[in-house]
Amino acid sequence: MVLMQEGDIPLVIVRPTIVTSTYKDPMPGWVEDARTIDNIIVAYAHAYLSYTIMHYVFSYIPSDMVVNAIIVATEAHANQASDPIIYHIGSSLRHSIKFKIIHDTSDQYFSKHPWTNKDGRPVIVSHVKFLAPVDSFKRYLTLRYLLPLKGLKIANTVFCQYFRDAYMDMSGKIKHMMRLQDVYRPYLFFNTIYDDQNLEKLRAAANDRGVETDVFYFDPKAFDWPDYLINIHIPGLVKYVFD
Repeated sequence: MVLMQEGDIPLVIVRPTIVTSTYKDPMPGWVEDARTIDNIIVAYAHAYLSYTIMHYVFSYIPSDMVVNAIIVATEAHANQASDPIIYHIGSSLRHSIKFKIIHDTSDQYFSKHPWTNKDGRPVIVSHVKFLAPVDSFKRYLTLRYLLPLKGLKIANTVFCQYFRDAYMDMSGKIKHMMRLQDVYRPYLFFNTIYDDQNLEKLRAAANDRGVETDVFYFDPKAFDWPDYLINIHIPGLVKYVFD
């Protein structure tokens, strides 16, 4: 429909992958809310996450890089009659990030700077158990959580709600994990690598035209993922998102 109605107006389609907090502007680590994979980091900090499904590659891109790419693409195609072009903005092809890096940096940060709960007590985090996809995940969930929960429910009924608080706490954590599983299943099992050749060409053309690429930066290879996560992204989540 867009292609049919574009007329003589230049058409550029920008498709970012998982958008994270800002790398530099307007300030490092700025984010409005916990989205996509950030919810796993938040769950880990709250000690809600004790397992995850093994996954190898994510495609992150800081939000200010997305904005800069849009600005440069708009300038490059303004007043130019050309075929529609699609820019994939992500890191999976040239600078991918593995889930283990997200886990390790979260563990490192929250071991040193634990989140304090509403009772004023620091939450002690523990290493997450990595599972192979689907079958191992279901077996682990059943044996480790669902069967004990059913037993606790029966005991709570027999002993006239004596274990009510323990049952409600365990039930809430399991529901939270199940929700994370449902929400992130498409990401955990989606192994597509996005081709960003058009974006690379845009970067090269911007340099040739004298665009200030140090200001309008959007190269995901320009920074180190562990450094970004532990010094920018996770502190940003704590500052702007955590209660």
